[in-house]
Amino acid sequence: MGGSRRPSTGIPGPLTRVCVDGQRTFRVGSRASPLSVVQTEEVLSLLRPPHPGARFEVVPITTEGDRKKAASISSLGRGAFVREIERALLDGMIDLAVHSAKDLTVRLPDGLTARAAGRRRDPRDVLIDRWGLPLEELPAGARLGTGSPRRTASIKAVRRDLTVVPIRGNVGTRLEKAKGGDYDGVVLAAAGVLRLNREREIDEYLPPELFVPEVGQGTLAVEARRDDETVLDMLEHVMDQSTSAALRAERSFLAEMGGGCTVPVAAYARADDAYVTISSMAALPDGSRFFRALVTAPANDPEDAGRRAARALLDSGAKEIVSR
Repeated sequence: MGGSRRPSTGIPGPLTRVCVDGQRTFRVGSRASPLSVVQTEEVLSLLRPPHPGARFEVVPITTEGDRKKAASISSLGRGAFVREIERALLDGMIDLAVHSAKDLTVRLPDGLTARAAGRRRDPRDVLIDRWGLPLEELPAGARLGTGSPRRTASIKAVRRDLTVVPIRGNVGTRLEKAKGGDYDGVVLAAAGVLRLNREREIDEYLPPELFVPEVGQGTLAVEARRDDETVLDMLEHVMDQSTSAALRAERSFLAEMGGGCTVPVAAYARADDAYVTISSMAALPDGSRFFRALVTAPANDPEDAGRRAARALLDSGAKEIVSR
């Protein structure tokens, strides 16, 4: 992933360490969607106060996932919303990049590292539907939109009589489609809805015991070059320890599971000073087989906690479907 080819995104050439009035300018890579803009500003609001001598220039970058709007999320695979941004980072065209942590690949490209930024927002999934009803009260045959195999399996495991319809688009687009002609509702991440200040539209927060959140859901990650000590030092000031520990545990879980699972797998970690508790799931895409595990491990080694969670899930019977 060293990448000598630069993405055709209108980025103004290789990075020059620009100083204006004694202030260094840092280029920040971000997708251009409304939610991505809000997320990037959220991170910058944390970075600016402790670094008044720095300026931050946001560089919008179009990713494969943005271009291929008709393709399903599962066909695009992990990394579709970050690859071009990572290439720009490796090519020195940007200094750092802000992502939804759930978009990161299990193993980052050589030369890059990522840090959780700020506190995690609500990691749950939410339901928004035309009737304003909770999931258990939706009429049989109701059409729910989601592009996530994990959400599809979770919906089917709870309500096999509902129809799941593929949906793409940014959060705003999906919210508009939720009550249109093709859909009766949508299931999506609470964090995106909350960050866009559209929480009044939420009809139900789905319990994480039944809808285990995606790895990194609700968490923002900042990616940088491993050898850029200045940026890495800046990121130390915006890390929340419990959020960071939870993300490390979840990503370790995913790596232990193989990272390229063709069936839905997920893990949700909660960390405090003493322990990390991880809920995990694996299922067939139609929800006909569903496995769960719950592990509590010492907080001093989140990566080990994640590996334990993966082994517990596999031992619960999930190994049979994951190895298919």
